[in-house]
Amino acid sequence: MKWFYRIISILAAFFFVAPIVWMLVVSIKEEGMKIITLVDWFTPPYSFAVYHQILMGTKLTNWIGNSFLVAICVTLLTVTFAAMAGFALSKIPFRYRALMFFVVLAGLLIPGEAIIIPLYQVAKDQSLLNSYQGLIIPVLASPVAVIVLKSFFDGVPNDLIESVQIDGGGTWRIFMNIMLPLTRPALASMAILTFIGSWNNFLWPFLSVTDDNLFTLPMGIPTLMSSYSEDYVKPMVVNTISSLPIILLFLIFERQIVKGVSLSGIKG
Repeated sequence: MKWFYRIISILAAFFFVAPIVWMLVVSIKEEGMKIITLVDWFTPPYSFAVYHQILMGTKLTNWIGNSFLVAICVTLLTVTFAAMAGFALSKIPFRYRALMFFVVLAGLLIPGEAIIIPLYQVAKDQSLLNSYQGLIIPVLASPVAVIVLKSFFDGVPNDLIESVQIDGGGTWRIFMNIMLPLTRPALASMAILTFIGSWNNFLWPFLSVTDDNLFTLPMGIPTLMSSYSEDYVKPMVVNTISSLPIILLFLIFERQIVKGVSLSGIKG
């Protein structure tokens, strides 16, 4: 039975990895290649000339920089605000705390598309359109991150907090020196998942930005695809360049992602 599960796991891994391998191989083929059989996809000649052409002849590097800037800012601010909100809902007694938690929980029931029009109107009234602030600020609210981090904070014994208070520690010291170190797996998983979500976000940048110098990768890639629709190599080069950061991020932080997701109880 153990061998059966191993075979199934290997087959599942193959189906997930095969498209990535195919993308990488096709991206280093020469332009205008003739494909007659399946073997032709993986046979030489190979060339990196299209990579140079795409990186030097388009704004792809600028869009990559924009995506990194937006994703990093969104990740840091979202996790920071979610951690503070989760800590307040979990450990700070205040009036209507339960009601506030249900308000945050209700945010999970509202699809993002339902609030996109009022969100756009607010951003327009605040002159946030066509700016980095407009790409970052409107997407900082994350009910999922607040709820997940609150569940972690709930697991920290109150006796530990009371002992710090007896020693003269205030709320900020408890949050920084006690709560954050103990919930590091949840913080790491939320940060990585938030980064990936921001990196792949298309709808809000599509609505809030018209200047191609501010495009993120999900917005810029379709403009390149429409220009190179008759050839396989250039689209695969663009997809490879845009996918590699996320693939590397997952490979580097795989353990933290799995540990954080499993501990938080998130179901796929």
